[in-house]
Amino acid sequence: DLPIAANDIRRIVLVACGTAAYAGMVAKYWLEAWTRLPVEVDIASEFRYRRAPVDAHTLAVVISQSGETADTLAALRYIQDEGGRVAAIVNVPHSTIAREADVVLPTHAGPEIGVASTKAFTCQMAVLAALAAGLGAARGTLDAGAVQEISMALSTLPRRVSQLLADMETLQPIARALAGARDVLFVGRGLYFPIALEGALKLKELSYIHAEGYAAGELKHGPIALIDEDVPVIGLAPTGPLFDKTLPNLEQIKARRGQVYLISDGQASVALSGHFIMPAVDDVTGPFLYTLPAQMIAYATAVEKGTDVDQPRNLAKSVTVE
Repeated sequence: DLPIAANDIRRIVLVACGTAAYAGMVAKYWLEAWTRLPVEVDIASEFRYRRAPVDAHTLAVVISQSGETADTLAALRYIQDEGGRVAAIVNVPHSTIAREADVVLPTHAGPEIGVASTKAFTCQMAVLAALAAGLGAARGTLDAGAVQEISMALSTLPRRVSQLLADMETLQPIARALAGARDVLFVGRGLYFPIALEGALKLKELSYIHAEGYAAGELKHGPIALIDEDVPVIGLAPTGPLFDKTLPNLEQIKARRGQVYLISDGQASVALSGHFIMPAVDDVTGPFLYTLPAQMIAYATAVEKGTDVDQPRNLAKSVTVE
């Protein structure tokens, strides 16, 4: 049970660092659509110093793989001091954040040995999807049929993830192309904008290539100035309402001699440098399945370059200091 009644919640705040914050960004789409509540996603290191308004009608969800992330723990304490209630999504059930939160929502991801968070990220999204569906049901903004559809979609993920992982060898040509790049852009719209951020972060962490994730519609507002023949662009674009909006963005990249690599179940109208063909997805399964190629591109690129995939330089598994 959550520490605040569903109909007493007026605002949800998701607080996390790094990859966990991107899981929160995905969940913002689900939570707003399914609960009709305003949702904010905040980086813990900024939230704790901003004197953010919190009250008894605020549900805060802090997300941390280790449960020891210093900035996230400090944000939790600030929220509680201000009268807010905290649910913690953690992978280590006896961690400090788990002990101090009002309620714990464990991810059950199992030990993750590599420094870069991968399966923990998808497990965090799974817990957040279940939370969003449960809150929607409790508030009456999702009917029983919709909740069942969400639950069934989530239940298909283990099988679909296994099938998709079996095809990852076909990402190798993209990895070889990226291994020689100095800069890489990942772009996506809607639910796939946070996945673009996640893909870029993993490429930075594992291969030491400068990479950025952008909302595809924002390209014309500045980042397109970076595009030339030496900048690969990874487009995350499942078919659906936003597919036809994303294609013109990719066309603009191609017109400026950029290399376009498409991850999609659809066909592009531009000449592609590479295309990883995805299965059809929906708004529940899509972020999970598109995370796999985004992360695996980073892995394969790092292997191609010969960097240490499990222990990248300058990084620690758990950030316990500011």
